[in-house]
Amino acid sequence: MAAAAEPWLYSKRIIEAMAAAAQIHARQKRKGTEIPYLSHLLGTCSIALEYGATEDEAIAAMLHDAIEDGLPTEAARATVWSFGDEVGRIVEGCTDADTHPKAALAPAQGGVPGEPGDKGPLGPARLASDKLHNARSIVRDRRGVGEVVWDRFKVSKTETLWYYRSLVTAYRANSAHSPALVAELDRTLAEMEAPSVARP
Repeated sequence: MAAAAEPWLYSKRIIEAMAAAAQIHARQKRKGTEIPYLSHLLGTCSIALEYGATEDEAIAAMLHDAIEDGLPTEAARATVWSFGDEVGRIVEGCTDADTHPKAALAPAQGGVPGEPGDKGPLGPARLASDKLHNARSIVRDRRGVGEVVWDRFKVSKTETLWYYRSLVTAYRANSAHSPALVAELDRTLAEMEAPSVARP
């Protein structure tokens, strides 16, 4: 099929980022499911674009787990940085660890995981869109399999809900985040926190 006439609404870098993400995460699945991990990356990028992400932020959304999960790590890191300094900076800032296996995040560690620390400002649309896609997936899977969904995580249900509630609080306090996106995350979290959900 012939490509649409230019100018496009995005550059070919986004297509290249999709291909890179598909290769880096080709053998990975969503936690506790048979769903290809690429679905999360596409979903995160989609949400980021819907809430006004720049092209660099959208590409970083697509590659946000590349350094953390890609093996060999340095090859994945090189791929991320090949998309430019802004993409590299955002992904590095959003990377909790590049060691394998990763340690679980828990309240005892202090702070709010996923928020900027001493790494400098991050791409806000990427951060909250990642968490929103994850939260939506938890709600959907909870409807499907019930409370056993919480057994997929390395920390308890209470700690998982603490994590997301802390993020909503932190995002609301940071004017760089889209209020509409944070409000949607809050609504989704309310479904996560509900005592029960309707099963299909």
